[in-house]
Amino acid sequence: MTSGPTTRRRQLGATMRKLRERKGMTLEEAGTRVGVSKATVSRYETKEGPVKWPIVDALCREYDATEAERRAVVEWAKSAKEQGWWGSLSGPLPETLNLLLTLEDEATREDHFATVYVPGLLQTRGYTEAVLHASEMRLSAAETERQVTIRLKRQGILDRVDPPHIWAVLDESVIRRVVGGPAVMRDQLTHLASCAESPNITVQILPFSTGAHASAMGSFVIIGGAEPSLDVVYLDIHTGALFMEKEDELDTYRRAFDYLRAQALGPADSTASILKAREEML
Repeated sequence: MTSGPTTRRRQLGATMRKLRERKGMTLEEAGTRVGVSKATVSRYETKEGPVKWPIVDALCREYDATEAERRAVVEWAKSAKEQGWWGSLSGPLPETLNLLLTLEDEATREDHFATVYVPGLLQTRGYTEAVLHASEMRLSAAETERQVTIRLKRQGILDRVDPPHIWAVLDESVIRRVVGGPAVMRDQLTHLASCAESPNITVQILPFSTGAHASAMGSFVIIGGAEPSLDVVYLDIHTGALFMEKEDELDTYRRAFDYLRAQALGPADSTASILKAREEML
């Protein structure tokens, strides 16, 4: 499986369809406006096939896309044949992981709500290994190391000159659950507190005392693009992964995240809570 073109092309097609539907324009109307066939517009909205960025640019203008939306989509069209860093990995990757890596590669922000584990972007190697070993899907030593490598390489987006802003709201159970043993967990909590000091990372703890809260249904991530309309919700579920991009779905999760961070401890108190959990780790 070719990772870069497949996933970048998929994101481009989904966004072009969303922009056209937001404008209320049919495929035929869009094609007539820019001088191409209905079939061509339809193909541009699928996962496969080549695209020409001037046509993408023209369609965006007809759809009244914002300047940020247009620039982002045109850039995807120009780089549709490029491979991301994960293209050099040995062996195929699941399509859902390909898409996640592509979305993260383009992200300007990520809003995480976690109920079980520390988000992958903020994990230590020891913690990641422990999470993978705990899976009911038994992995070989080589495959475990491969997945650890992928997760740690994902963290490279945090070292960019202009990194995405990571806002993580963690249920208190995340910092109280002993993953990999006390030593591994203390190291993870130290790392988490250190991450919280970064200007592009915000960490909040949702204490047990909050009781029932806005997202008892589980963990989720909102991966943000150049414009809110380019956002995608990512759910890591037991049977795989799910991506949602419809406006009503996005609004539901955005509203939930707003409530959650309002209910959570402030950043300073959250760091204190993390360090307290570390000191109490037996």
